[in-house]
This record gives sequence, C-alpha cells and structure tokens, in this order.
Amino acid sequence: MNIRSKKFFLVALITFIILFLMNYIGNDLPDKLERALMTAGAGVVGLTIGMWFVYRNSKDDTHHDFD
Repeated sequence: MNIRSKKFFLVALITFIILFLMNYIGNDLPDKLERALMTAGAGVVGLTIGMWFVYRNSKDDTHHDFD
C-alpha cells in the first residue's frame, strides 16, 4: 500500500474519525477535545509509520505476508 495513494488516505481518515470519536465521546475531562485530537493524530502517524515499514521494500521479489 502506497502511503501517497487515495486508498491509504481513506484508511487514515477512517482511523482518525474512529479514534477521535472514541476518545471524545468517552471522556468527561475538560480538555477532551485536545486529548481526542492528539490521540487520533498519533494513531494516524503510527499507522503511516507502520505501513511505511511493512511496505518499504515492496519492489523486492521476496514479499512477506504477515497474515
């Protein structure tokens, strides 16, 4: 999966929305918006780094599936 593709952007957007809503709805602290934004942003950054590590050698002949 190329991290510059539309497919990855859609997956990152869905990840951001899910993490944001989980943290925003389930939090009663006064800074719930900031916490939800930081957690969702960190989730998307982690997803991007993980996809980059997994698919960085996608042009090699030895493709490893982690399923």
